[in-house]
Amino acid sequence: MRTLLTCLLFLAASYVVAQKKTQTPEIGVVQSIENDSLLSEVGYRWIVESVGKMISPRSVTDEQFKINLTKIQSTRVPLYAFNIFIPGELKVVGPEVNEPAILDYVKSVFQRAHQAKVNRIIWGSGGSRRVPDGFEQTKAKQQFISIAKKIAMLASEYDITLALENLNSTETNFITTVDEALSIIKAVDHKNLRLCVDVYHMLKEGEAPEIIRKAKGYVIYCEVAEKEGRTPPGVQGEDFKPYFAALKEIGYRDRIMIECRWENVNTQAAPAFNYLRRQIDEVYAR
Repeated sequence: MRTLLTCLLFLAASYVVAQKKTQTPEIGVVQSIENDSLLSEVGYRWIVESVGKMISPRSVTDEQFKINLTKIQSTRVPLYAFNIFIPGELKVVGPEVNEPAILDYVKSVFQRAHQAKVNRIIWGSGGSRRVPDGFEQTKAKQQFISIAKKIAMLASEYDITLALENLNSTETNFITTVDEALSIIKAVDHKNLRLCVDVYHMLKEGEAPEIIRKAKGYVIYCEVAEKEGRTPPGVQGEDFKPYFAALKEIGYRDRIMIECRWENVNTQAAPAFNYLRRQIDEVYAR
């Protein structure tokens, strides 16, 4: 009887540990798919690659796309999402918006993403959404909401979810905070448009973690880098824990991805992973 009880207690403890592990965000990285062997050895579980390099109809021929598909299917670290969604020359706000061309382009991107079995695209695209000088921000917001509704509807046809990313004001002049991104997502009101919380951009804009708590139910993706020089986690000793604590409070259990400027990914990948892992575990184990 005692042996049975001991076994049951051990199984219960193992179950609790397993549950905790599944509730702790895994770490991925925005990196070249060609580095997947190195990243796998370090412990990264997911990669994000760019639309332009892998699936864009404007830069990737049908022949090259077939080659890219083979790479995606054979990579050791699964491809989780695509980023850099819409090229800068394809404006979604301002006086030169070509809506048919935009919808044509995004439809092709969604078709290829669906073929690649990648169902998430990060919508940053600062150049595309930059408001031209002299153009009203209010009108730009209306334009963006209108086109975003149509893009989200197209995304739903291909089982793609878009994560609208907050950028910072050195990169664009529109949607430069999580708060602003959240207001647009609520206005669009479509399940295939959700929120990317980029902690690096929040740090650059001085945006407090509190806004993350307001975004409960909308956050599906998170990226990090250190504020100074967009360095990998650990180089400057950046403390991300207040932001992770806010994510934990809203029930976020999805991936946390590093998107930074590497001096040498071969030597920096492991220290960055370990530094970030410690901070995530410290917060999520509380």
